[in-house]
Amino acid sequence: MKIAVGCDHGGLEHKNAIAEHLKERGFEVTDYGIYEQKSVDYPEIAQKLCDGIVNGDNELGILVCGTGIGMSIASNKVKGIRAAACSEHFSAKYTRLHNNSNVLCLGGRVIGVGTAIELADLFVDTQFEGGRHQRRIDMITDIENK
Repeated sequence: MKIAVGCDHGGLEHKNAIAEHLKERGFEVTDYGIYEQKSVDYPEIAQKLCDGIVNGDNELGILVCGTGIGMSIASNKVKGIRAAACSEHFSAKYTRLHNNSNVLCLGGRVIGVGTAIELADLFVDTQFEGGRHQRRIDMITDIENK
């Protein structure tokens, strides 16, 4: 599976740790930056990563900013993206299981690196359940297409 990662200045340490962990697990990881601790505009990183998912370069994405909220808002503006800001295990699992989210957004100033890695694992390891949830995803897509 191909997984994209990206961050702003609020999530560099977390992004790097997640990317290394996923590579150790055997995933192919595309890193959309940043690569050094400097202030950047998170919507630009979110758009690059999400465009890579929509065009098929990657299957899932993980973005890290200070809270995860900004990355989530920016990501959800890209057609075809279902991003969720999560800071605990239940949401990270169920956003994939029920919502078929394709981008996980984490807060580097909200959770520790260890928790971020655990949430990333839950996200990439959980498969969409389908069934009644597909009807709801289709409804979201209909809203998006208006």
